[in-house]
Amino acid sequence: MDFNLNRSFGREIVLFSVILLFVEFVRGAFVISFLPIYGEKTLGLSLDVIGIAITAHYLTDTALKIAIGWLLDRFSVRSIVHVGLLASLLGVFLIAYADVPWLFIVAAALYGVGMSPIWIVCLTKVTEANRATQMGYLYTIWFIGMGAGPIVSNLLLDVSPSFTYRLLVGLSLLSWLLSLFISNRRERDVATIPLREQIVILRNKLRQMKLLLPGMILQTMGAAMLVPILPSFAEEQLGINHSQYSLILVAGGLFTIVGLMPMGRLSDRVGGKKWFLVGGFAMFAVALGLLSTRPTLWESIALAALLGISYAAVLPAWNALLASYIPPKQQGLGWGIFSTVEGIGVMIGPIAGGVIGTFYSQADVVWLSAVLFGIIAILYLLFPFRAVSHE
Repeated sequence: MDFNLNRSFGREIVLFSVILLFVEFVRGAFVISFLPIYGEKTLGLSLDVIGIAITAHYLTDTALKIAIGWLLDRFSVRSIVHVGLLASLLGVFLIAYADVPWLFIVAAALYGVGMSPIWIVCLTKVTEANRATQMGYLYTIWFIGMGAGPIVSNLLLDVSPSFTYRLLVGLSLLSWLLSLFISNRRERDVATIPLREQIVILRNKLRQMKLLLPGMILQTMGAAMLVPILPSFAEEQLGINHSQYSLILVAGGLFTIVGLMPMGRLSDRVGGKKWFLVGGFAMFAVALGLLSTRPTLWESIALAALLGISYAAVLPAWNALLASYIPPKQQGLGWGIFSTVEGIGVMIGPIAGGVIGTFYSQADVVWLSAVLFGIIAILYLLFPFRAVSHE
């Protein structure tokens, strides 16, 4: 068996996979654990400020995703990635000095700048002959980085917040240096459509999928509300430290990974997108509701496992539902529209969670998120699942 990655995937894909691994590791650590914990415990900032900072990160990330086609038409691939990762490096570096709210928010927003181009530019490096293999490989790298980042960060924050900070800065610096070796060759072009035509298509698509919009926004909002408050909720409401919190994250991630393929196959076999969505979001609601009642550590781990199984049930069915709304010739634009709509919830959620956590309690945020997921389950119970025409 040939394990030569350069031969199987190409040197560019190997280089991008290393950069992507570091970038997503830092991103997972930075957004999910480091910003909330370091911001509150070390810098003494309130949860509402932390929530606004996380929203600022997603805002710059989303804004650049919208503009990426325009940028790729006018600047080299290397320049876009290099400048973006330099902005992200500056954002991570500034966090140590961001003990005032405005600088903390600016640093988080700067960090979002470099996150947006890296994945889309990866798509320009995928060869048509090995597309499925290379995409599967990149998705695996993405998931490993995003999953390992917050777990490692939580473990290290218990030992030394300053070392955790230096690690994130060091990996961000290494990613930026590695981007110097990126070539400007593209294996595929990013298709761009004139702005006026995009607006017409967008309006038609939104009209066709209007019944889906509330659920799309609410589900990302419900999840994003938890990001700024979960570490402090775990410590103050559940009485666990950051290392124990990592066990909870491991349980959720592990059961998601184990459940994804069986749930996907079962969903394809029975053709039951509706019931996987209804059941998955209902389990989300139940698990979060129980989590807000201050369970023990082992009960919390069991609830995290239930959340992982729920996510594994929802994800394949949700992607299949969205794909049914996208015409075959408009894949890029279609997924871009969905990402933008979902991004509304991602941007609203952290602010809402931070404000509620500051003026009420973290348990109230978890409970409200559970209510939102319960509403989503009811929406999909009533949603008319039918074939979509692409004529």
